Amino acid sequence: MTSDTERDGLASRLERAVAAASPAPGTPVAVVDLDAFDANAVDLVRRAAGKPVRVASKSVRVPALLRRALAIDGFHGVLAYTLAEALWLQGERVASDILMAYPTVDRPALAALTASPAASRAITLMVDDPAHLDVVDEVRSTDHPVRVAIDVDAGLLIGGRHVGPKRSPVHDPHSVVALARHILGRPGFDLVGVMTYEGQVAGVPDAAPGQRARSLVVRRIKAASLTQLETRRREIARAISGLTELELWNAGGSGSVDDTTRDPVVTEVAAGSGLLVPALFDHYRSFTPRPAAFFGVPVVRRPTAGIATVHGGGLVASGPAGRDRLPLPWAPSGLHLTRLEGAGEVQTPLAGPAAARLSIGDLVWFRHAKSGELFEHTNTVYLLRGDRFVDEVPTYRGLGLAF
Repeated sequence: MTSDTERDGLASRLERAVAAASPAPGTPVAVVDLDAFDANAVDLVRRAAGKPVRVASKSVRVPALLRRALAIDGFHGVLAYTLAEALWLQGERVASDILMAYPTVDRPALAALTASPAASRAITLMVDDPAHLDVVDEVRSTDHPVRVAIDVDAGLLIGGRHVGPKRSPVHDPHSVVALARHILGRPGFDLVGVMTYEGQVAGVPDAAPGQRARSLVVRRIKAASLTQLETRRREIARAISGLTELELWNAGGSGSVDDTTRDPVVTEVAAGSGLLVPALFDHYRSFTPRPAAFFGVPVVRRPTAGIATVHGGGLVASGPAGRDRLPLPWAPSGLHLTRLEGAGEVQTPLAGPAAARLSIGDLVWFRHAKSGELFEHTNTVYLLRGDRFVDEVPTYRGLGLAF
């Protein structure tokens, strides 16, 4: 875990960088620490043990950072979250191998995909129902083959219950083979891959401080999931091999890279949050977090000697509502949200030992709970190297893109 000394050192580095660069007025000021980003990328490659790491763009949303990750040996391809985004990434030559993470029914985007030989070669759609193919056929204007992969549910099935993300109705060899036969029997589609995302392993902290009992339960669920999933993957792979040869089997996420890549069926692992390490990724046994993304908001009020109020700050993460979805006051150390107000859209009061030392105009640096979502709130990101900003780059939002 990052020490208070390191957090205060970050605050000093950022203070010097802001003083030298004088960012344009407006909040929040988003920053990515390139030293931490690069170290995280290298660590993901190490953990992948020779298998390619596909960048999950949903967890990045900054084209310059996507390019940066893809330029590192061991990274290959993008896992995109919408087809409109995938088409933009292909058209801008950010990536030429793009796998969709989710099914799409975006008819204009599908029409554009099927009309472009280059896009059709670069982008692989994700499907889990014949209805997804029907939409493609309804809008296609050419006979360019469309690449598709099957999203196979990777949840833990135990005692009649399903533990994990509710993603796909396809979960066993029989249902996978049935859908695979359907795809192979339809003209205009090439079945090239499978995805099994074990979110209950990759996306859940298993070493949370003060939650020993819960962490133990999570670790048991993860172990059971991995054991069950390795068997199911092997059975599904054997069943599909009698029908066609796949190009790829995508699985995992930042929190499960080590475990996922041990499965011989898996050919690549997806990761995105591990590059920026948001607050929800602090407490994993599998890797050491190096927080890389921050946003700064200024102190605008001192309602009491022990409270400092910042402008804005309420960048709340998606998922089940709870305190863990709130942004985390990070630098300087010694600050926390108040229970009465939490993180507000226009103002956020902060308490704690450091609050008394803050003056109006000082910047307080937060970490978002999830990766990527921060950059829906800012047009640009400052790239930090040491104690200076070396570049300012646009986010998707800054480019006028709403994916």
